[in-house]
Amino acid sequence: MEEDFDVIIAGSGAAGMTAALRAHHDGLKVLIVEKSAYYGGSTARSGGGIWVPNNYVLQREGIHDDPQKARAYLDAVAGEDAPSEQKAAFLSQGPAMLAFLRAHTAYMRFSYARGYADYYPGKPGGLAEGRTIEPLLFNGALLEEDLALLNPPVVPIPMGFSFNSAEFNRMNMAFRTWRGFGTSVKVMLRAMGSKLTGKKMLSLGQALSARLRMSMKEAGIPLWLNSPMKSLLTENGRVTGMIVEKDGEEIALRATRGVLLAAGGFERNLHMRREFMPAPETTEWTQGSPGNTGDGHLAGIAAGAALSLMDDAWWGPSVRTPGAEAFFCVAERSQPGSIMVNHAGERFTNEAAAYVDVVHEMYRRNAQGVQHIPCFFIMDQRFRNRYLFLGMFPRQRIPKAYYREKIIFKADTVDELARRINIPEENLVNTLRRFNDMARKGEDEDFHRGESAYDRYYGDPRIKPNPCLAPIDKPPFYAVEMVPGDIGTKGGLVTDGHARVLREDGTVIEGLYAAGNNAASVMGRSYAGAGATIGPAMTFGYIAALHMAGK
Repeated sequence: MEEDFDVIIAGSGAAGMTAALRAHHDGLKVLIVEKSAYYGGSTARSGGGIWVPNNYVLQREGIHDDPQKARAYLDAVAGEDAPSEQKAAFLSQGPAMLAFLRAHTAYMRFSYARGYADYYPGKPGGLAEGRTIEPLLFNGALLEEDLALLNPPVVPIPMGFSFNSAEFNRMNMAFRTWRGFGTSVKVMLRAMGSKLTGKKMLSLGQALSARLRMSMKEAGIPLWLNSPMKSLLTENGRVTGMIVEKDGEEIALRATRGVLLAAGGFERNLHMRREFMPAPETTEWTQGSPGNTGDGHLAGIAAGAALSLMDDAWWGPSVRTPGAEAFFCVAERSQPGSIMVNHAGERFTNEAAAYVDVVHEMYRRNAQGVQHIPCFFIMDQRFRNRYLFLGMFPRQRIPKAYYREKIIFKADTVDELARRINIPEENLVNTLRRFNDMARKGEDEDFHRGESAYDRYYGDPRIKPNPCLAPIDKPPFYAVEMVPGDIGTKGGLVTDGHARVLREDGTVIEGLYAAGNNAASVMGRSYAGAGATIGPAMTFGYIAALHMAGK
């Protein structure tokens, strides 16, 4: 059996669906094939933020940004690890992509995540107020039967709660500020209202994926679920389509304009992690979508593609959870009354820094040649009384399974805690003594925690003068094992400014395009801000569709 299309896209995340909408708008016959039983990929499991400088939402909100400032920042962040051509393409076409979605769909609507700082606001071109935008909440009931096919979130959101990133941040302070308490009440009332009216409100990455899917449904773009790509079809060095397995049958699909690989990373492929990633290698700490086993990478490699950044990922300090996926720690590390220490009982990084940087420090070996993996997140009872932690409310009893599986340790004294996690008692005592002295002064002389607007975003506004620093001195004390988790791999196929896949010699593999985590990241080894995965993914999907349409 054979079928012909103009454009075939592997993967139904933000990159693939954005590309499909643009290609369809330009009159091309488009098909998305999705390996799993769900659409949305890792996008649906994410926070849903989109980092695209100088876009119409920022302009509408009065945020001063321009291409020169954005380029200075991206150069400072990504450096030479991302080609100049890619950076230029992203910065020029990102705003156009968002403007296209606003003008030509009824559902792609966004708000500004005001105050969610760029991850390096102190670098040239960085913005302390941030560039991140996010989807408006969405009534999933509009999707009808397709709602059940949306990829589930990593952590189930209870009782129909829905909230944007700003509301999530304020809810972290529900037990500390009236604004946080009020936001929590607002979210609860929203959930009750949705239940009464029959709405199924979605937020974050779920809302973004649902809005893209709804736009595709309205456009009549076909999406095949449970239809894995088996291989690419090539003729005389050009990619002409792919073999797809559907309903137990292999189908040859012809693509007259091109194939876009947007099938996610290889974080769930243990063999590939062992081949490319630093040790320790495991698939147990990732939050990437379960279907992300590198199918797009392997197809590109078979076609002769060059690779880059294959040893890196969208890292984040994470905590193993009993019987579930690892918990990706974002806010916890900025909140005062906590530190991270290695097996020597010493701090080794600014705990509140961008999560990718913290894990890079975890992998970096110290003077004795030892990695900081795993490390330990140290907190006291005051911290537990004040803040959400691993999805648990303040003062909520920690489930016994965390202690039984040696993920969390508890002790009445610092010395005892050190013995329980097998680190030198004197070192941990001295580390806490020094940290507590600095916390009381509000200045981290060792790692500068709390000096950046990004650090302070998740801090406690009631703590002065530094919202990220408070002494750790109220027993009992807790140590939580932290591992280098990720939300996906960062390395992939090398592409040009048109999202075309390149060979090692720099020549183009005609007919083959890549976007999202199938392509080597335009962020290099860094992370410009919240949504710096999804923003470029959507942009390069859009760019690929433009090129396939001859524009």
